[in-house]
Amino acid sequence: MFRPASATNASVQGSRLLNRQAAACAIIAGAITFALFVSAHAFAQPPANSLRMAQEQHACAVVMGLHNPGDLYDTCIRSLDKTLSELDRARGVAADRSACVQRGLNPGTPAFAACVVNAEQPPSPPGHYAAITPLR
Repeated sequence: MFRPASATNASVQGSRLLNRQAAACAIIAGAITFALFVSAHAFAQPPANSLRMAQEQHACAVVMGLHNPGDLYDTCIRSLDKTLSELDRARGVAADRSACVQRGLNPGTPAFAACVVNAEQPPSPPGHYAAITPLR
């Protein structure tokens, strides 16, 4: 079937634009992944908030090349902060579970669950007594 040249050119240009957009998305995703892997050693221990903020800003501004201020930069910072916070929390939960296992408690038991929950609670300030209730 014969198509007019203008329709064919528009179709080709449209598919090229989509291919460029897909390539740009892949590059951005790859750069974020690279930045996280390269910075993983710095995040092995929970860093001070100011250090972590500086690392997030570096990843978004320098590695990703995003301009501050800008919507993409802000989104990058929020995304990295959320991801790193979730990683910190997951590491903490894993450490709590391991500590409870080392104390001889078996996963799936009420005592193990209480141990994990208690380990996740921040310590009480000195001079304050927490209410103690027995598990049933």
